[in-house]
Amino acid sequence: MYIAKQLKEENIAEYVLYMWQVEDLLRANHLDLDELRKNYLAAFKAEGKTQKELEEWYGGLIRMMREEGMQEKGHLQINKNTVAWLTELHTRLLHSDKFPFYSAAYYKALPYIVEIRHKGDRQDVSEIENCLDILYGVMMLRLQKKPVGEETARAATDIAKLLGMLSDYYKQDKAGTLEF
Repeated sequence: MYIAKQLKEENIAEYVLYMWQVEDLLRANHLDLDELRKNYLAAFKAEGKTQKELEEWYGGLIRMMREEGMQEKGHLQINKNTVAWLTELHTRLLHSDKFPFYSAAYYKALPYIVEIRHKGDRQDVSEIENCLDILYGVMMLRLQKKPVGEETARAATDIAKLLGMLSDYYKQDKAGTLEF
């Protein structure tokens, strides 16, 4: 909960990846708060109000996942909305001549985006969601201590730079200081 709040303020792309990881964590615990307490929350040294806040936050996410039918796969609407906002900002940045460095980062990452869209089964989502998919996949490989191929690592680096820039522009846009 606290990590999510901090990431949402500092790096929106990392926030989305974190929330996707939380969704998977909740699924791994069968959307059962008691199971989550035993398998995950017990590892934290939270007490009193903090423990209660954590349980309420995870419990709320579990309820939303059930209500939205996300027991086995998919993303919560709140996370989809964030990706949609990022996609809309991405489009505005590309259509403006004021952001040449962003456009350059996009065109550097574009071959990887095209390749993943061509290979994958997620062609119906935005390019930004495809970028997040790539980074999430690499993150999962690294967490499982599995090898990440050289080409995949290069793609992840270029895509991370693009999403990092997008996250910075997102903060500026939310603060009202981004001018197109």
